[in-house]
Amino acid sequence: MGKDEINAFLGAGTVYEGKLTFQGSVRIDGVFSGEITSDGTLIVGKDAQISGTFHVGELMLSGNMRGDAVAKRRVVVHSTGVLDGTLHTPCLLTEEGGIIDGQIFMKKGGAEKPKG
Repeated sequence: MGKDEINAFLGAGTVYEGKLTFQGSVRIDGVFSGEITSDGTLIVGKDAQISGTFHVGELMLSGNMRGDAVAKRRVVVHSTGVLDGTLHTPCLLTEEGGIIDGQIFMKKGGAEKPKG
């Protein structure tokens, strides 16, 4: 399986509510609300609308995300990406036009949501 290969895909027009756990990479282009947990890469397409809590290895955001996100390795907010909420990550890249409205917590050596 190639490094850039997508293991699962929730296409435009799909609506999913609940818990999602995966390995590798998952791309969401539809509507998702709930909880996502993975050490892999979550790719949020430009037309996606997702909300909830997200604990992933990497986040590639081109759509709309609302909630609390923890990325252990890095986050890339592309020019069409909008994050409304709280972000915990050791590495953040935001392209011109990308929006983060909320709090950002960055710690060297990996991101973990603070206890308490």
